[in-house]
Amino acid sequence: MRLSFRNFSFDFSRKTYVMGILNVTPDSFSDGGMFLNVRSAVERALRMEAEGADIIDVGGESTRPGSEPVSIEEELKRTIPVIEALSGRLSIPISIDTYKSEVALKAVEAGAAMVNDISGLRFDPEMAPALSGHDVALVLMHIKGTPRNMQLNPVYSDLLTEIADYLQEGIKLAKESGIAEERIVIDPGIGFGKTPEHNLRILNNLERFNDLGRPILVGVSRKSFIGKILGDAPVADRLEGTAAAVAVSVMKGASMVRVHDVREMARVVRVADAVRREMI
Repeated sequence: MRLSFRNFSFDFSRKTYVMGILNVTPDSFSDGGMFLNVRSAVERALRMEAEGADIIDVGGESTRPGSEPVSIEEELKRTIPVIEALSGRLSIPISIDTYKSEVALKAVEAGAAMVNDISGLRFDPEMAPALSGHDVALVLMHIKGTPRNMQLNPVYSDLLTEIADYLQEGIKLAKESGIAEERIVIDPGIGFGKTPEHNLRILNNLERFNDLGRPILVGVSRKSFIGKILGDAPVADRLEGTAAAVAVSVMKGASMVRVHDVREMARVVRVADAVRREMI
């Protein structure tokens, strides 16, 4: 399976790709406030590329549980200067992590080649039409509720089927707006309206989403379910737990993993890939 967009092509039969997280926010759950100015953000992105990232995902709004949305103006102020500064300096694609069509369009104009929409096209009905004329990749993620309320007792009658149906509907919405299916990636949304047990079931049954016929992105990095497994380990003490979850994701068929600790997780992915594909 391939993902072709702009001047990039990802061949998922060859390897699992690593997406490096670049949060230019003051309040993200793990690295909020660390890369607020353009210089530090650019340095971080270049370092992640050197460490093995295949794509850099720039986010200007925290979507941690309980977070409040920021204005379009503030999100643009945080993200666009960084994307403009990185465009032409990276040899790998830039992704914009947003569910707002106006931010997505400005980011694409600034050089982004992928849009990572946590709402799977649900929060902004203009997102799919806005992207239809641009040769960019689109990540459709599953979420139950909104970041503000998603962790307030999420309940499912059939977890895997409901997620798959949501993602299938997102693919349909994208295609109806003229977005080629070959440009779409799906993400079951670990931690977005799920209990720790839900997250574990998703990971253990990741191959269920192969039926949708699209590459699967998995984001487990430093998340709270890992902390719970490790005896309420704080965010800064979840590296090994993240490594285990990333390895499981690869073995279960993930096409791409979204991580904070690029150097370490790129190495985990290489070993897990070697085992999964039985080749070095």
